[in-house]
Amino acid sequence: MSDRGGTATPAPEAGDWPAHADLSMELNHMGSFDWDLDAGQMYLDDGALRVFDLRPEEYDGDPRTLAGRVTAEEGARLEAMVSGAIAEGRPAYGAYMQVRLRDGTTRWTHTQGTILRDDDGTAHRIIGMVRDATLELNYSAQQLALDRERRRQTSVVELTTALLADARTVPDVIDVLGGAEGLARLGAVNMVLGLVEAGRIAIVARGQGVDAPLTEYSRVDDPGLPLSEVVRTGQPRLVLSRAEFAAAYPRLYPYAEAMGIDSAAYLPLIAEGRVIGALGLSYRGKTAFSPEERNLLVALSSGIGQSLQRAKLHDREHDLAEDLQQAMLPRSIPEVPGAEIAVRYRAAHEGQDIGGDWYDVISLPGGRVGVVIGDVQGHDTQAAAVMGQLRIVLRAYAGEGHAPGTVMARASEFLHELDTERFATCTYAEIDLATGTLRLVRAGHIDPLVRHADGRCRWLPVPGGLPLGLSATFGPLDYPVTALALDPGDALLMCTDGLVEVPGTDLHDGLAQLAELVRTGPRDIGELSDRLCDVVDERDIEDDMALVMLRRTAGGTAEPGGRLRQFIPPSDPDALSAARHMIRGAVRSWGAGERADEIELVSDELITNALLHTDGPAAVTIRPLSGPGRRLRVEVEDRSSALPHRREPGEAGVSGRGLLLVDRLADVWGVEPRGNDKCVWAEFG
Repeated sequence: MSDRGGTATPAPEAGDWPAHADLSMELNHMGSFDWDLDAGQMYLDDGALRVFDLRPEEYDGDPRTLAGRVTAEEGARLEAMVSGAIAEGRPAYGAYMQVRLRDGTTRWTHTQGTILRDDDGTAHRIIGMVRDATLELNYSAQQLALDRERRRQTSVVELTTALLADARTVPDVIDVLGGAEGLARLGAVNMVLGLVEAGRIAIVARGQGVDAPLTEYSRVDDPGLPLSEVVRTGQPRLVLSRAEFAAAYPRLYPYAEAMGIDSAAYLPLIAEGRVIGALGLSYRGKTAFSPEERNLLVALSSGIGQSLQRAKLHDREHDLAEDLQQAMLPRSIPEVPGAEIAVRYRAAHEGQDIGGDWYDVISLPGGRVGVVIGDVQGHDTQAAAVMGQLRIVLRAYAGEGHAPGTVMARASEFLHELDTERFATCTYAEIDLATGTLRLVRAGHIDPLVRHADGRCRWLPVPGGLPLGLSATFGPLDYPVTALALDPGDALLMCTDGLVEVPGTDLHDGLAQLAELVRTGPRDIGELSDRLCDVVDERDIEDDMALVMLRRTAGGTAEPGGRLRQFIPPSDPDALSAARHMIRGAVRSWGAGERADEIELVSDELITNALLHTDGPAAVTIRPLSGPGRRLRVEVEDRSSALPHRREPGEAGVSGRGLLLVDRLADVWGVEPRGNDKCVWAEFG
């Protein structure tokens, strides 16, 4: 400072203690001034002259002489501040200002003054100090920069941790770390991520170029790869220069040089006390890591490791649930003459659990087909497991020949007895493809939709019962059957609510939108089903979706040789009614004409005898016979070996007339013993 103006700073003599105040001020680059406001003169001591970089002969006591050192802007600002303090009656002021030195550089200084006033309050003198504030402000700037960096690093950790908390799968974690946004957040230009699997490192994410030598898998004992090194040691590895790259990892060096990589950080990812993987971050223009940056990397690697462990567990559970659900769904859909069928399933958006939606198509005797759509409550492996069991029992009950209402009631009882605390919604449709007869049963599910051959769409209002599993507890096992007609060319759509859920709208709007999509969609039901799935994929929903579509292509009479069969359990009025309905439809389809009533009467008598005189179920079959002429055969099977015999009723008898009626109306009839069972049959021509 002594060569820049003022006099030389005196050195304290030995034993000169305590130091004089003037010496303390000069050693700390401080000076004083005395400003006579009335005379317009300002005195600067040697310390003040040094602050302004002035020699004694260069300053004449006129404050305007300082204009060469204080810029016009700074001078105007300082003058306004002093004038304001005087006008407002303040006792003092203080300010930072920049001073221009003789070599053209600038210096930050600080000035403060005390305003002296006479008895009437008029300011007439200011006594103050000026000091070199360079060190102070540099230190403050450094502190501010350090605080800013610490806040940035804290923000990086907090933001990354928050994003990782929402990452449920390994790809979710990769999305948080990778990409331009994730790398910019970490200050890196490239990333590579590997997970330990059976003694190898599976590379699950990589950038471009620098890690090109890495194959899909790397050995943990590979000495030439930093990922393998940190997995083996469990310690971070920082590479601070290209020369260090070349010496430690010669296989990587050419790629690091080509990418302009100057340094890298390789971090072990630790969870539950073991290394589960490694993360590599590459940098440009960085050749050192401060202690704060090292702490940041350690904190990030810990959080990333925990998130990856959680994501791996989630992925395993998700894969298990998905495999379970796929195993529970039908492997294939049967080809049914007289109908085109399309089925689709969509899991919820990635990151969501597996649900309990399912579908099924069941081939039934006599050209009939059963179609099921359902949704088990919940989104987890238990929902998928319950769904599989429920699908199997529904198929079994339908295959046994039970009427639709009975199928649904028994399925509800079954679910209740599982004691899972789960319920399920379901719709079951049984279609006679020969006659177009459609019988529907609904258990808390959304109504089915029909698109007619002419393009019209309408929701079928189907009265329903409680969801499966609830009816056994909260209500009677009553599932009314709705009978409708499905004409040739008509398509029946049954789906779960994932197809009608539209974010931000209510169910009614979703149903209306679906009907419009079906009405304006492709005529081919396969293409239409794909279009509906595309719409679901575009929506941000958190539910899975299943749909089944059936379009009737056949009409007219039953195919020659076709057989209709209905199983009738004891005390099941729905099944008995279904059997009678089946016989009536078959007889009309066969073209029995005047004999239709006779065939129905004989069939009803045989069924009644089987249920009345045995303790078990019965099964009725009606089929046309091959050969010359048109003949129809009705068979009723029961589980009793006792053969019926014809007897004459008494005058007041009310029984014994059944076989007389059969003998009178049928062309021929008979009984066939079948082990412990028997079959009573009648034929008509």
